[in-house]
Amino acid sequence: MSDTLADREAIRELLAIYCFHLDAGRFEEMAQLFTADGVWETAFGSGHGHAGIVEQARSIAGTGPRPRRVHQTTNIVISLQGDRAEVQSNWTLVQNTPEGPAIGSGGAYFDVVVRQGGRWLFQHRRIDRFLAPGKM
Repeated sequence: MSDTLADREAIRELLAIYCFHLDAGRFEEMAQLFTADGVWETAFGSGHGHAGIVEQARSIAGTGPRPRRVHQTTNIVISLQGDRAEVQSNWTLVQNTPEGPAIGSGGAYFDVVVRQGGRWLFQHRRIDRFLAPGKM
């Protein structure tokens, strides 16, 4: 596999691992997917640096009941520039409700990722949340 394809696959895997950690409440592990000075910009506020990202994630998780949920990332577009890439994708949150599975929310991710120490990490992740809860 060429370096470009390997880089693209590593970036896609970064996006997937982020979702698995977020959905499982493993916020410390999720924060480690960011650079030391990384920014996680959500609809509910921002976290800066690993500790700030963990704190922000915990504050969001504490805002109400959280049934089992799954973030799905789609339509991933990666613009590689050496050890830096801009990534745009869509996301949908599906969660259980008493009536069955429902869309919890959705939107778009706008990411800047960088390669540090042989790994791709988020430098900045901006989350645009524009889908409201609803039935599937």
